[in-house]
Amino acid sequence: MPKLRAHNLTITLDGFATGTDQRLDAPFGDGVDGLHDWMFAAMRDRAEGRTGIDVDFVARSEENIGATIMGRNMFGPLRGPWQDESWTGWWGDNPPYHHDVFVRTHHLRPSLPMEGGTTFHFSDEPVETVLERAFDAAAGKDVRIGGGPDTVQQYLRAQLVDELHLAIAPMLAGRGERLLDNLGDGVDGYRVAELTSSATVTHAVLVRR
Repeated sequence: MPKLRAHNLTITLDGFATGTDQRLDAPFGDGVDGLHDWMFAAMRDRAEGRTGIDVDFVARSEENIGATIMGRNMFGPLRGPWQDESWTGWWGDNPPYHHDVFVRTHHLRPSLPMEGGTTFHFSDEPVETVLERAFDAAAGKDVRIGGGPDTVQQYLRAQLVDELHLAIAPMLAGRGERLLDNLGDGVDGYRVAELTSSATVTHAVLVRR
């Protein structure tokens, strides 16, 4: 049965996934400089044929994925109603997804087809409905959920996430948005299936019992 999986969700030692004041020149906000350096380095290493723990986790995030769900804050730095529709994401004309991506937002706009097979769909439907649409688009493959933290929290609270990979970076933020706040019973029923460290981060994989 297809799964909903979260990968490479990087948090600080005190649990923050973003800092404060996210904006165009600081996509993850202030106070978290270097939070994702491990992932960018692993992506470069993978492209250059090198191996390692971090490379393995980055590679796993792409295996058997047929669609992606993300929040408005991951799609771009803009808030509120669209001033226009010129913003098409952080990734240029050919985003790295190459499948349907469902962007959760209260401010809708037409679907946005891009080069390479990526199409962004904008939806304010319930989390369950968006997941059903994503599973249909994935055609038997798994669905990946990306950030921001609020989007992941919504799916955890609804107990819809089957696998959750956290990368814990050795740094403190002190403020921002914590990934695992406001979950209620949303973390019940998980177990830590893997716990391993590279030179840069600790990887924890949580799965449903």
